[in-house]
Amino acid sequence: MKTGLTRPSVVQVNYAFDKQLTDPDALLDRYTTLTGWAGAVRAAGARQSAVVQRFHSSARRVRDGIDYYFVDWGASRVVAGLAPDVAHVNGLVFPIRTWMLRRALPRASSIVVQNHSDTGPLGAAPLLRAAGRATRSAVDAFLFAADEHALRWKRAGFIPGSSKMYQVMEASTVFEPIARDAARAATRVLGAPALLWVGRLNSNKDPLTILQGFESAAGQLPDATLTMIFHTDDLAGAVRARIDASPLLREHVRLAGAVPHGEMPRYFSAADIFIVGSHHEGSGYSLMEALACGTTPAVTDIPTFRLLTAGGSVGALWPPGDAAACARAIADVSRSVSAANRERVREHFTQRFSWRAIGERAMEVYEQVIARRSA
Repeated sequence: MKTGLTRPSVVQVNYAFDKQLTDPDALLDRYTTLTGWAGAVRAAGARQSAVVQRFHSSARRVRDGIDYYFVDWGASRVVAGLAPDVAHVNGLVFPIRTWMLRRALPRASSIVVQNHSDTGPLGAAPLLRAAGRATRSAVDAFLFAADEHALRWKRAGFIPGSSKMYQVMEASTVFEPIARDAARAATRVLGAPALLWVGRLNSNKDPLTILQGFESAAGQLPDATLTMIFHTDDLAGAVRARIDASPLLREHVRLAGAVPHGEMPRYFSAADIFIVGSHHEGSGYSLMEALACGTTPAVTDIPTFRLLTAGGSVGALWPPGDAAACARAIADVSRSVSAANRERVREHFTQRFSWRAIGERAMEVYEQVIARRSA
């Protein structure tokens, strides 16, 4: 690996426009993946780490030694003025802007595009698909959280067969575990084992399958509890009706509702098992947060969850929609609940999916892409 001043300079480019955020500092406070990635790359040794963000008006902020440029127009010009070794673009859905960036950058600069979706270009307008196919040569490499996510983009023509793709997780978390007794006292997440579910009450997260699986497992685990945290409630009526119809669920399931994000480390630290029924995920933020706090996962067998759990060797995987398999996964994971296992889960996260690990992986990829372009 290169060291010191020979390390690449990196500019992260975010074309996503949020009309609700009109204050630059508020945007940086909310877009933790944007700031987290910039900080991770800087910590990994980037000669320069900067961010260019599409915004309502022009502004500049400096946080933790990183320059954030907010631009209402001319983003390509601002990026080119920084003369980065690598321009890291967030999202494959900006092919024309990425092509314009290629034309503005010095010839030696590389462009890397990070995917942030597991569904690919489903529902994309024909014009967007045509633009993706026409401008794909502007990109030197594409990054995906899981290799399977690249297939739909390739089929839609956004990625040429000869293009280099890399597996790099798109985000991480700064969550850390807190003392278990204090966490349980603060959250009232009790039980043996104590299960925690975090997500939207919608068909993708599939809370009804979770309830059915937990009901089956709890018949053999009389002290088990399930706490459900959610911020949207599409299926709230169906969930409450399912719980009300079961004496076991009424006694063992708690609907906690919305919890401030800053309070979540307490809930993860109080729980023994993190459970979710997602049918698809771009990365799995809540699973990463659970792992960071040492909570053992019993989650669905989908690409990013397979990656985050090392193929199920950390915790257990079960097929989406399969309540019986969910119950078996809960029972299996319950047998491994211990303080030592919490440390093992936490170490797994630190070594592979912490911001430090992701920053180092990103720098490895950047250097490979630069070498290929210069060759």
